[in-house]
Amino acid sequence: MRFETIAIHAGQAPDTTTGAVTVPVYQTSTFQQDGIGRPRGYEYSRTGNPTRAALETALAALENGRHGLAFASGVAATTAVLSLLKPGDHVVAGDDLYGGTYRLFERVYRPLGMEFNYPPTTDANAMADALRPETRLVWIETPTNPLLRIADIRRMAEAAHAAGAWLAVDNTFASPYLQRPLELGADLVVHSCTKYLGGHSDLVGGAVIVNDDELHRKLRFYQNAAGAVPGPWDCWLTLRGIKTLAVRMRAHERNARAVAEFLASHPVVERVHYPGLPDHPQHELARRQMSGFGGMISFELRGGFEMVERFVAGLRLFILAESLGGVESLVCYPPQMTHAAFPPSERRRRGIGDNLLRLSVGIEDPEDLVDDLRQALANL
Repeated sequence: MRFETIAIHAGQAPDTTTGAVTVPVYQTSTFQQDGIGRPRGYEYSRTGNPTRAALETALAALENGRHGLAFASGVAATTAVLSLLKPGDHVVAGDDLYGGTYRLFERVYRPLGMEFNYPPTTDANAMADALRPETRLVWIETPTNPLLRIADIRRMAEAAHAAGAWLAVDNTFASPYLQRPLELGADLVVHSCTKYLGGHSDLVGGAVIVNDDELHRKLRFYQNAAGAVPGPWDCWLTLRGIKTLAVRMRAHERNARAVAEFLASHPVVERVHYPGLPDHPQHELARRQMSGFGGMISFELRGGFEMVERFVAGLRLFILAESLGGVESLVCYPPQMTHAAFPPSERRRRGIGDNLLRLSVGIEDPEDLVDDLRQALANL
C-alpha cells in the first residue's frame, strides 16, 4: 500500500466489538482477567492499552519498520534510546540539534558517566572520525533544528555499523512522509509526535521505531519499567493527526517554498536556511534522501536582537510560540526559546546567532503568510 492508505488504515481497522470505524479511546487503567494468569491480552494501561497499540502499529507502518513504541513526549522517547547505554559508553551527536536533547545529554547523562561529542552534522568524515571503540550510539537530526542542515543518513549508518554502534535519527522535522531513515540504514527513528504526526498543537507525545527484535525487546521493557507512556486520549489524537499527515505535509511544503523564496529575495534578510532552495549547501543530498523539503525554515535578519523584537512584534498571522508542525504558522526565537539550554558561547559556535528566527510554516493561504512577513519586514 502507498503512504496515504497506510496512514489511514494501518492499525486502525474497525472495532471488532461494535464496528466503530474510528479506533476507540480505551480510557481505562486496568482490565478484567478471566482468571489468575489469564489476561485477555491487556492487564494494565502502563504496560499496554489497545489505543496505544493501534498507534504503535501505525507508527511502525509509516516508517516502514517492524516495531513502534509510543512515549509521553519526544524527550521521553530520546531517553528511552539512551536507556540502551551504560556508564562509560560514548555518543557521537551532530553539532546542530534541539536544545532539549543537548540538555538531556549534558545535564542528565554526562553526570551519569556517559560521554558525548559534537562534530559537524554535515561532515560525514568528521562524524566518522569522532567514533571511538567505546562509541555505542550515533545521534543525528536531519533536517536539523534550528539551522535546517542535512546529514547523510546512509553514510552515517555505514560508519556507525562499522564501529559497532547504532544510528538513531530524529526524524521530527521531515516526518515519515518525506523521509524514512530505516530504509537508509538507521537502527532507530525518533519522533516528537507533538509536531507533524499530531499536527494540531493539541497533544504531547513521542515515538521510537525499530526493525531489530532485540532492540525492540529492550525498549519495550524500558517503556513498561520506566512508565513514560502516553495516555489513550493523546494516542487517539495522534492517530487522528496521522490520517491527514500526507495532505498536511504537502501543504506545509508548498507554503514553505513560497515563504523561503520571498525571504531569500528580501534586502533585510541576510540568510535563509531551507533545504528546498537550490543554494542550500546540502540541497542535492536532501533531494536524494527525502521526497520533499518540509515546512521548517530559519533565517537571519541584518541586525541584532532589537531588530528581531521589532519584526516579531509586527507579525499578525505568525504566532510567537514554542513547538512546530501544527496547522498554524509559528515564529520562534531559538536563542531564548528552543535552544536556551546552550550556553551563549556554544550557541555562537554552532551558528545560532542573536539574529536567528525559526518559522514553522502552517497550512494557511501562502499569499497571506507572505503578506504577513512582508508587512512585518517593512517596519524594519
